[in-house]
Amino acid sequence: MTIKTIILAAGKGTRMKSNKAKVLHEIAGKAMLQHVIESVQPFNSDVVVVYGHDGEQVKQQHSHLDINWVEQAEQLGTGHAVLQAVDHIMSDDVVLILYGDVPLIQSKTLGKMVESVSDTAMSLLTVKLNDPTGYGRIVRVDNKVSKIVEQKDASGPELLIKEVNTGIMAVKGDQLVSWVKMLRNDNAQTEYYLTDIIETAVNEGVSINTIQAEDEFEVQGVNSKSQLCVLERHYQLQQAETLMNEGVTLADSKRIDIRGKLAITGHDVFIDINTVFLGHVSLGGHVHIGPNCVIENATIGEGVVIKANSVLENCVIGKNCTIGPFARIRPGADLAEDVHIGNFVEVKNTAIGEGSKINHLSYIGDAQIGKGVNVGAGTITCNYDGVNKHRTEIKDGAFIGSGTQLVAPVSVGEGATLGAGTTLSKDAPAEALTVSRAKQVTLNGWKKPTKS
Repeated sequence: MTIKTIILAAGKGTRMKSNKAKVLHEIAGKAMLQHVIESVQPFNSDVVVVYGHDGEQVKQQHSHLDINWVEQAEQLGTGHAVLQAVDHIMSDDVVLILYGDVPLIQSKTLGKMVESVSDTAMSLLTVKLNDPTGYGRIVRVDNKVSKIVEQKDASGPELLIKEVNTGIMAVKGDQLVSWVKMLRNDNAQTEYYLTDIIETAVNEGVSINTIQAEDEFEVQGVNSKSQLCVLERHYQLQQAETLMNEGVTLADSKRIDIRGKLAITGHDVFIDINTVFLGHVSLGGHVHIGPNCVIENATIGEGVVIKANSVLENCVIGKNCTIGPFARIRPGADLAEDVHIGNFVEVKNTAIGEGSKINHLSYIGDAQIGKGVNVGAGTITCNYDGVNKHRTEIKDGAFIGSGTQLVAPVSVGEGATLGAGTTLSKDAPAEALTVSRAKQVTLNGWKKPTKS
């Protein structure tokens, strides 16, 4: 059995009030369309995206994915959109029809739908809503689906029906092609409704197997920024529930954002409020993250403490390190075990050895720092000459006094000490004190200037 997926993504999204295509608006840092595409990846499905408004923008953003693109130049309804994709459908395919603005559809649900398709049965995803306004109603006769009636075409009794159509269906390829070619637009909207194939299927003796969505948010579409926000918060709450089920303690499950993949590799992790995770992040056991942190593409070892308002990106943090508060760990930083990075310290493209400390108000970039090094407050590695970057090496056991500038390329020997206020432009030898300071002068009788 070959599974094909047709994703309808041609809508303009006027209510989004944006220059960006509707399906490119993001849930958890990822375009809605990409969420839908990923939902069928477990089936190794060929994907056909029917695009329309801002199509080039949509295609460009998803150019890294293997997608067949089909244009719907005129938006004449969902049936017309599917009709544009019939050349990609083979007779023995099972075809899933999804929507680019319904981002939270689950692979598990789609799997149930695919399994219920046969030569004599198609599958339709429905949901029961307390307020079904705006949705097509599922009309049943003797508890069997007979047709779907759109809101504007529904009679009084039909408007009272709570079970509604989600638009998501699975059907054999030859049947789908035949049925969409038979669609007519004699309705209130003068559009070709894909839902009309249900009545055709029933008339041809094909039964309609309905699958109920477990969660109405799973099938909820997005037509406005308000709806986008509702789905974002629901998605984030789902991620929080998953974390807590894995044993993570959250200070507030409503104040965490995961915009990527967060892996927990140990127990007793604590995450405080307003932490944002981006890309791929891994947290070891007993990690403690303070409030208002941003962590992106990072591997955090066991026992690490990240204090409030710290930002970490594209870095590796070894076991039992302490970071922050107000620290910035930039790409290429690789910290060994028991490293301390304190407040207002920035580290970039630097490897730091076990037990070293940079506790206050320093910038360390393009450096190699050994074990047991102490870097005093206000230290700067002057790594950029205006054209090229240069490296600084500080070997094991060195002590860097406060207010020191290391003009790269430069090396500090093992066990060396740099006196406070030193500007180091030549290598400092091991096990020696190196100091560079201007002579201190006192001018007696000097008077402060006064305003004229």
